[in-house]
Amino acid sequence: MPLSAERKTEYFTRMKELLTTYTKLFVVSVDNVGSSQLQSTRRGLRGKAEILMGKNTMMRKCIKEYVEENPGTSVEGLVDCCRGNVGFVFTNGDLGEIREVLESNVRPAPAKVGSLAPSQVIVPKGPTGCDPGQTAFFQTLQIATKITRGQIEMVNDTPLIAEGERVTASQAALLQKLGIEPFTYGLVLKSVYDNGSLFDAKVLDITDDVLAAKFSQALSMLASLSLALNIPTQASVPHSIANAFKAILSITIGLDNYSFDKADVYREYLADPSKFASAGGGGGGDAGPAEEAAPEEEEEEEADMGGGVDMFGGGDDGDGGY
Repeated sequence: MPLSAERKTEYFTRMKELLTTYTKLFVVSVDNVGSSQLQSTRRGLRGKAEILMGKNTMMRKCIKEYVEENPGTSVEGLVDCCRGNVGFVFTNGDLGEIREVLESNVRPAPAKVGSLAPSQVIVPKGPTGCDPGQTAFFQTLQIATKITRGQIEMVNDTPLIAEGERVTASQAALLQKLGIEPFTYGLVLKSVYDNGSLFDAKVLDITDDVLAAKFSQALSMLASLSLALNIPTQASVPHSIANAFKAILSITIGLDNYSFDKADVYREYLADPSKFASAGGGGGGDAGPAEEAAPEEEEEEEADMGGGVDMFGGGDDGDGGY
């Protein structure tokens, strides 16, 4: 039933208000989403975002009128998004948070005859609960079965429906017999509009960690190229300074009459290699100081036994105290 002129006016006013109030929105597909599920999503977004549905022709006309009334606005790109069963989710909040709410509100649904499968359906092997008289039904679908304890049992996991394939009557009947609801339906993100930029929703999969890793990789590559070409850049300067210090240090270590504060530490290490062990290398941990303390105790014992002390504790006079 077509909307009355008053309802259309209210809808246009409402959509223009949303386009003015919010700077971000999701373009979502609502195929196979019922009214109760949509209301549940609205409750989850209350205070964070607003959902607007409508006919594509009305939405396109409203956006075009808004562009004419507001020259220079960047929402004109949304006209091409009004294709299929879509709606808008307006927000000024964090897009990632709104996305989590939208993707979490999904419900399982049975396979309907003639519908396109949003994902592949694989029926697991095992008992089906069907009596042996229905073996022909499984044979029609070319599913290997056997009779176990008075019921049909599937021998292997069976790919029943491919993604994007239309569900046939036999496939839907089998899934219904097995009590399997293979699909989940909810608001599917198609595009994202953010302050004049319109991009695919997959861009939101790029997290801060991914960006940091990509930046670090690019920075390392830039530093390597700069060093190879002998062209100093902000990325290569720290490496150039480190390489220069290594060159100066190697020359200084070879000199006997010159040194500087930073080189003295390395001279000391090279002069006494035992300090490398005391630094806790490998898995020794605190074993270094204990190992150093042990030889000192042995030296003290040898010092106490000096002079004419024999192995039985006797002194110079040969009296062992016995």
